Amino acid sequence: MPHFVRHLGIDYSGAGRADAPLTGLRLFEAATAPGGIARARPRGVPARELRPNPGRGHWTRRRLAEWLMGTLVESPEPILVGIDHGFSFPEAYFAAHELPREWHGFLEDFCRHWPTDAPDTTVEDLRRSSAAGAARRGGDARWRRLAEIRSGPAKSVFHFDVPGSVAKSTHAGLPWIRAIGERVGWDRIHVWPFDGWTPRPGRHVLAEVYPARWNHAMLRDPTHTPDQHDAACVAAALAEADRSGELESLFKPKLTRSEQAQAAYEGWILGVQP
Repeated sequence: MPHFVRHLGIDYSGAGRADAPLTGLRLFEAATAPGGIARARPRGVPARELRPNPGRGHWTRRRLAEWLMGTLVESPEPILVGIDHGFSFPEAYFAAHELPREWHGFLEDFCRHWPTDAPDTTVEDLRRSSAAGAARRGGDARWRRLAEIRSGPAKSVFHFDVPGSVAKSTHAGLPWIRAIGERVGWDRIHVWPFDGWTPRPGRHVLAEVYPARWNHAMLRDPTHTPDQHDAACVAAALAEADRSGELESLFKPKLTRSEQAQAAYEGWILGVQP
């Protein structure tokens, strides 16, 4: 029986400011109907796009975060949210900046130095300002998390200015993860795997995803952009994994104890198996 009533896929974007509408920021939903069957959509696409205004325009990062907060607060049943950006940084970053190996502390420290959710602020503004706190919390594109190494093509969260980079979206998205936790309540959400490898029953779950693991398995709607396709594939793949029972194994990748300990603060990409 499925664990979640709704499965949301988000293809993220770190472009522009927090209040700028972004064509690359997309949200799709695959809901689970009674009996555990993922609802099919027209043209065989098993997920539908959710847009503001309603149904028109593009999300800003702030508005999307506010929508997620309201949706998670109001839903009595658990929702699974897959987001396409890193939730943490590599071991080398923790070592270089002498940070405790603990995710919630990392998140607070990052948000103090990288306030990318502030009005009229961009990731690029902070990257290129020697006066910004971000200058004291930089990284190296050669640093990769264990999950990125194991996934193969996934790029470092510090690999800026290249096609397919998640560096900018990661730096733009992390403050909103904190905002969601604070608004919804850390006792009502489970940020996987930092809050444990097995989500507690009844809790909403936020997880990092890598759309490339799934986007070749579903035919692309000819009216969809690559960003729309990625978000749709994430939502559909999560719903299908939940329906089939595979989701439980995705939450428990086969890692050694030392790898689990490292991933507990570096994070992991849902669906990546060693």
